[in-house]
Amino acid sequence: MDYSLLVDAYEKVESTTKRLEMTEILVSLFKGTPAEVIDKVVYLTQGKLYPDYVGIELGVAEKLALRALSIASAIPQEEVESEFKRSGDIGLTAERVLSRGKMRSILDFFSSPPQQAAKKLTVDGVYETLDKVARASGEGSQELKISLITGLLRNSSSKEAKYLLRTITGKLRLGIADMTILDALAIAFCGGKDARPIIERAYNLSSDLGYVAKVVAEKGVGGLSHFKVTVGRPIRPMLAERLTSAEEILEKLGGRCAAEYKYDGERVQAHKSGSGVTLFSRRLENITHHYPDACELISSHVKAEEAIVEAECVAIDPDSGEMRPFQELMHRRRKHGVEQAMKDYPVSLFIFDCLYVEGLDLTCEPYTKRREALAKIVEPGERVMVSESKVIENADELERFFEEAVSEGCEGLVCKSIAPESVYQAGARGWLWIKFKRSYQSKLAEPIDVTVVGAFWGRGKRAGKYGALLCAVYDPDSDTFKTVCKVGSGFTDEDLEKVPEKLKPYIIEHKHARVESRMKADVWFVPGIVIEVIGDEITLSPLHTAGLGALRPDAGLAIRFPRFTGRWRHDKSPEDSTTVRELIDMYRAQLKRIEA
Repeated sequence: MDYSLLVDAYEKVESTTKRLEMTEILVSLFKGTPAEVIDKVVYLTQGKLYPDYVGIELGVAEKLALRALSIASAIPQEEVESEFKRSGDIGLTAERVLSRGKMRSILDFFSSPPQQAAKKLTVDGVYETLDKVARASGEGSQELKISLITGLLRNSSSKEAKYLLRTITGKLRLGIADMTILDALAIAFCGGKDARPIIERAYNLSSDLGYVAKVVAEKGVGGLSHFKVTVGRPIRPMLAERLTSAEEILEKLGGRCAAEYKYDGERVQAHKSGSGVTLFSRRLENITHHYPDACELISSHVKAEEAIVEAECVAIDPDSGEMRPFQELMHRRRKHGVEQAMKDYPVSLFIFDCLYVEGLDLTCEPYTKRREALAKIVEPGERVMVSESKVIENADELERFFEEAVSEGCEGLVCKSIAPESVYQAGARGWLWIKFKRSYQSKLAEPIDVTVVGAFWGRGKRAGKYGALLCAVYDPDSDTFKTVCKVGSGFTDEDLEKVPEKLKPYIIEHKHARVESRMKADVWFVPGIVIEVIGDEITLSPLHTAGLGALRPDAGLAIRFPRFTGRWRHDKSPEDSTTVRELIDMYRAQLKRIEA
């Protein structure tokens, strides 16, 4: 398959602001893709080579990529770098540099004989070369990478070079959501969206969209029946809804529930096979190397040969044993100095679910059976415990348990259904789990998570910098991001220097197809960065689209006097932002308190 066909699809995706059109473009692309390479097409479209959990990333530095571009085009590196400074986009730089054709005829004459003229790039060829680039390491690896990239660029058109260098430097950022790809696969190979739940289940269990695509393309929806839970392949995590009061929670859960402490840490999914342990983050990244002490704790305290458990990894004070806030745990997210970080920020594990043990898939079992299995295999210790849990049947008792959790240093509770249908809904957010946190007890006492979708240029001291960020909450029903606030407060001078650099890889020329906004930002971004904001209250707003029409036909919801908390939520994907439904529930609860 010619790589140019993939590039044509990328150009069409970039030019549309409509999600349905984006899906149609992908359907057409997938239908025209040979089954043997569709997995590679899916990975490349996601801007990667493998699923996240494999841990093989391209991430070539821009400087190295520009050097390869200089060699391939025979244009001095100073000129190439100057062009990059003007455009700010390595893809556009590649396109412009190669389209000049400066010295190309001389380059072709001296670098290769006529019979070795430029070859057409293929998906297979590009993928294999990029794989070699990603795996190159050790002495001489930099020169090898430059040689491989140069070879690709010499055989590419200027348009192909644009997307090649964006892919190589990790800045493809097409903004195509996994759910959009699943929709396109269902339409392309299974006759319509009706097959989407079956495809999604396979994806939820394997976390490998390319593999799912290949099976569907080769065998249709029937080929997905063999997908099962496998140690070493992360299961996409089940997510919780949120409600504002004990009464509402119990009513939603049938009058009784299991309430568990909600610890202020990083959620991890631990896969144990023999003495080996692999840890995956909420975003399915392999984070084993960040927490060697947590791996040792799982290995010694989970008494099963094979198991998959979920836990909250919490930083603790090495002197008092008390839990530390989430921000301190993030010091463990480093490539170097891990040994010292383990001493400075030791962790405890609070295990709260069991998804697999000794060959048994427990994801289809009710909560009570999973909890029983967990109790059988976990041997508690000073730094490993099963999460604190209690079956509760009345609102007063739930309120008291909530206060107890908060006094112990927790964020609140997660209330879980104990009904027969309380299965583990991999990859889904539903009413089987409901968060009960301090932030939903009053107006907006604690932060919410929002995704940055745009920015506005500043004035005065902030001239030439971003003065405010346009932020949105997530609507899972439409798979879109709806604006909720314009945040300009809470940023330190240091933050203001870092913000443009953090957001630079996500810049696009127009409002993204998955963003719904009545405001016109000066700069638009692909939804990718999540931050915490806090405000005084939630208000009706004619300017914002979050909850538009849900409470009043002409108004959405907004955060009044929003402020950045200083917390970048790198552990959360945009789809993990606070949802529109949660915001509406919080607003209604706020009204009840005011009326009371």
